[in-house]
Amino acid sequence: MHNGNKPNLDDLPSSAQLIKSTILAAVAAVVILVTVVLPSEYGIDPTGIGKATGLAEMGEIKTQLYAEAEADRLTLLENSGEADDQSNLDGGLFGFFIGAAHAQTAEPEWTDQFSVTLPPGEGTEVKLAMEEGAEAEFLWVAENGVVNYDLHGDGGSKFISYEKGRAAPKAQGTLTAAFTGTHGWFWRNRDGQDVTVTLYVRGDYSEMKLP
Repeated sequence: MHNGNKPNLDDLPSSAQLIKSTILAAVAAVVILVTVVLPSEYGIDPTGIGKATGLAEMGEIKTQLYAEAEADRLTLLENSGEADDQSNLDGGLFGFFIGAAHAQTAEPEWTDQFSVTLPPGEGTEVKLAMEEGAEAEFLWVAENGVVNYDLHGDGGSKFISYEKGRAAPKAQGTLTAAFTGTHGWFWRNRDGQDVTVTLYVRGDYSEMKLP
């Protein structure tokens, strides 16, 4: 014995309606892929929307970091005699995207890297020992949240604040020492969960001073 009522055939969607819904879903998926996924993950921005929204810059950073990690991995394989092993990402659509982005963003490797996980409310500082006029390129990225930061320098009786920011996910640029001393970053996690900050640097400095 069945207690359920049979649905009215007139209430069920027609074949034409199902086909239309499927087409609309497919179109929406393609739009999301082109305007969100490709710019934010691979730095590929055919529509220009990614650049306008900042997603393309995020994708370029991810692609650059991936390319550097992959180059380090292949170097290790070559040193261990396993250079003939191919990356699992070779070939296919994903491999094509990464290869194209890598060709466009290839740069010298970073000299130093520092990574720290900050609980909510906690802060840390990293500085570079630099001579006046020296330049150092940098990139730092906050994962799983955002941080407040202060890029500053001190030496002797001198102090300078180059740049400050709130709720920032990343920053990239060139630090030029205004005077001889230590110059670097202070980050504080004002988010509600642990945030990992990773810093990459290269350039004219003698030492990275860690906390």
